Amino acid sequence: MEHRLINAIETALGWSGAEELGKGFARGTLNDPALLFRLLTPNRLLDIAMRRSLNRPQFRCFQNGVEVHPAVYYTDSVSPRGQSIPMVNMRSLGNLLRGGATLILDQANVFDPTMEVACRALQWWSHERVQVNAYLTTNDAAGFPLHWDDHDVVIVQLAGEKEWEVRADSRKVPMYRDSDPNNNPSDEILWSGVMRTGDVMHIPRGHWHQATRTGSGSGKSLHVTFGITKRTGASWLAWLADWCREREIFRQDLDRWHGLDSAPLTGAATTLFDERSPADYLAAYEQETTLPRHVPFLDILGPLDAVVCTTHFPPRIQERGKTVAVDVLASGKKLTLAAKALPTLRLLLSGRPVVLEQAAAVVGAEAAEVAKILVEAELCAVLTPELSSGYTGLVTNAGS
Repeated sequence: MEHRLINAIETALGWSGAEELGKGFARGTLNDPALLFRLLTPNRLLDIAMRRSLNRPQFRCFQNGVEVHPAVYYTDSVSPRGQSIPMVNMRSLGNLLRGGATLILDQANVFDPTMEVACRALQWWSHERVQVNAYLTTNDAAGFPLHWDDHDVVIVQLAGEKEWEVRADSRKVPMYRDSDPNNNPSDEILWSGVMRTGDVMHIPRGHWHQATRTGSGSGKSLHVTFGITKRTGASWLAWLADWCREREIFRQDLDRWHGLDSAPLTGAATTLFDERSPADYLAAYEQETTLPRHVPFLDILGPLDAVVCTTHFPPRIQERGKTVAVDVLASGKKLTLAAKALPTLRLLLSGRPVVLEQAAAVVGAEAAEVAKILVEAELCAVLTPELSSGYTGLVTNAGS
């Protein structure tokens, strides 16, 4: 899936693909100023907060380096029938922002179609799961103290400016669940300076960093952080642990009373390692990832006129000879269609929005029939106006 954000990030960081993720700190400036406003603005972020019932820890506010109690900026919206829904009190939130504060919206991709589409594009690009958090800081509010993340991040400064310090790691590739708490920051400063509108930065897992507007005076900063969690050797071993339960020898009790002969277990483990390699795990991880949320297709609500593939990762399309059949594998599902459907499948599963009337002119009248099959299997979703807005100006329609 071609996406303006990915193209801009690769150009800014001097990358030629996702293989550079996690390899080293990198910084640059996007060459597409219009992209920033298109992705997210401070007012759009506040609008998201206003129109949804958000709760901690998904939506948080910090002032003077301390988290503000939700009671300060939340109230219950009570319906005429007495039903109560917690909502952000925008007047109270505005007062906090005027005094200098930081708002954080975790997983903005759950609430905003543009962020959803951006994360999906990054997932297809990196073959890893991605979520995006948004950070709005006003005036001279402090940021978080020096810390490290257990995943790689790509940070895009969308508006204003913020001062950063990035240090090297003090433990190589630390993990969320680890044998060492990794509490001692590195003394090696890799970069210290100001991120301004349009700047982009990649911070690998484990690198210490902090950001603040303290001392910056009146102003704002809005940046989004795309968190990219890569698979590790530990992930592969955990996957093998699940597979080992298929075999009786691994389900048997360990005999502590009569002397434990480890040779059979060791041999069975070696066989398992040989049969299910790290490459097998990575392929299975993509194919077994559950389906994302989407609006279901109901023909009583109207005809199916446009679709888009919404799987977390690109579906695999496998040909069985030139004239036999074609298999589609994605999200734990396997579909088999006639070989003549191959051009239609490539179009509909491209990750780009497809208007079926236009698709019919390109691949034939069967486009609508194949689209319905893919929608029923939940590999494609109805292109609602809201979902379509997430692609507009960022991803071109397929077949157009």
